[in-house]
Amino acid sequence: MTNPDRPSRERAEGDRLLAILQETLEDRKAKDIQVLDVSDRSGFADYFVIATGTSARHVSAIAQHLQETAKHAGFQPTGVEGADGGDWVLLDLGAVVVHVMRAETRAYYNLEELWSDILAGSSGNDSEAGPAADG
Repeated sequence: MTNPDRPSRERAEGDRLLAILQETLEDRKAKDIQVLDVSDRSGFADYFVIATGTSARHVSAIAQHLQETAKHAGFQPTGVEGADGGDWVLLDLGAVVVHVMRAETRAYYNLEELWSDILAGSSGNDSEAGPAADG
C-alpha cells in the first residue's frame, strides 16, 4: 500500500533506488537482506532496508559501496552515521533508509520486530508480545 498523498513520480524514484540498493547489497554479499515498506507509517521514508555484514570491515565496505552506487545513480545521501565504527552504518537516502549491521548488533536491536509491530499497528500490550515484554 502506498501513501496516497505522495506523488507517484516520487514513489517511482524511491522504487528505482530500492532496486539499485538491493542489487548492490547482493553484489557485496550482504546477508539476510530485509525490506520493510514503511510508507504508510513514516513521513520520512518509503522503505527501510536492513542487511548484515560478516565483520566490521565488511559492514563498512558495503556501506561505502552503497554510497558510491547511489551517487552514480543520481541519489545523494542526506546522512551517513556510524561509518567509522563498522558496527552499524545508517545511510539516509531520502526515500530509502539503509541499516547495515554486524549480526550481533542486528540481533540486539532487532529492528525488524520493532518495525513489524509499528507497521501492524500494535499497541504494545499484546499478551503474546514476546521477549521484549519480559523486561
